[in-house]
Amino acid sequence: MTDQARGTESEIPGKPTSASRTTLSHIMTHNDTNLLGTVHGGVIMKLVDDAAGAVAGRHSGGPAVTASMDEMVFLEPVRVGDLIHVKAQVNWTGRTSMEVGVRVLAERWNESTPAQQVGSAYLVFAAVDGDGKPRSVPPVLPESERDKRRYQEAQIRRQHRLARRRAIMELRQQRAADGIED
Repeated sequence: MTDQARGTESEIPGKPTSASRTTLSHIMTHNDTNLLGTVHGGVIMKLVDDAAGAVAGRHSGGPAVTASMDEMVFLEPVRVGDLIHVKAQVNWTGRTSMEVGVRVLAERWNESTPAQQVGSAYLVFAAVDGDGKPRSVPPVLPESERDKRRYQEAQIRRQHRLARRRAIMELRQQRAADGIED
C-alpha cells in the first residue's frame, strides 16, 4: 500500500509487516503465579507489552511508548512450567502511531501437544523523539492476505476508539453544561 493510497503525507518509505514481526518466549515459574496457582494475568500483560514495544520500536526506528491496550483476552490459564510464546506484529500505522497485534501461545510443559493460543491483545504505540514529542512512523506494508485483513480490522478498531473518545467527551461537556459535577 502506498502513502498516497493511505492518504498520508509521509515521505518515510514503508516497511513490510515481516520487518518488525517478533516472538518473545518465556518459561513461567512460581514467581509468576497468582493466588489460584496459575500465572497472573499481569505477568502475561507485561510480556505482551514488552513484545509489542519491541515491534513498535523496530518498526518506527526508535522509541515508542504504549498509548493504549485494547481487547486483552485471556482464553486459557497459563501454568507454571509452560513455555509462553508472545508473537507480535504491526497491523496498522497512522502518522505517529501504530497498532500492534499480539497472540500469546503456550506449550504445556507436561504435554507433547502443539502450542495453543491462550490470549491476544491489540496495543497502540506512539513513536516519540528524545524529548518525548510525537514523531512520524513509516507506513506498514501488509504482505499477505492475513496481513491485509489485520490492517483492515485495525482501521475498524481505530474508528471505534475515536468514536468512543468523541462520545465520552460530548457526554462530559453536556454534564458540565447541565451543571453536574463529577
